[in-house]
Amino acid sequence: MKNLATILAEGDAMRASAHYVLHLYIAGSTPNSVRALANVRQICEEWLDGRYDLEVLDIAQNPALAAPARILAAPTLIRLAPLPIRCFIGDMSRRDSMLVSLGLRPLVAWSA
Repeated sequence: MKNLATILAEGDAMRASAHYVLHLYIAGSTPNSVRALANVRQICEEWLDGRYDLEVLDIAQNPALAAPARILAAPTLIRLAPLPIRCFIGDMSRRDSMLVSLGLRPLVAWSA
């Protein structure tokens, strides 16, 4: 049976090697869309170090993009990989929550 330290180390290793596929749906250059794009780019650059594909889709310019992805509000970030698919709505400014929800940081930090 694995101990807690081993399980946490394995989780860290998986997070460090996973490739992320992200779609960010924005609505033009609204303040929330601009903030969301800046926040997502900052997280990607700091935490994913080239292990991500980020596609920005502007539903103000092309509204037909919203229906297949079931976008009800913008900005919306969808993590397509790694599985499971996750959706986030808003300007992505709650950094700690975003890192946990994206699977980049464990929910609880354990100390030895």
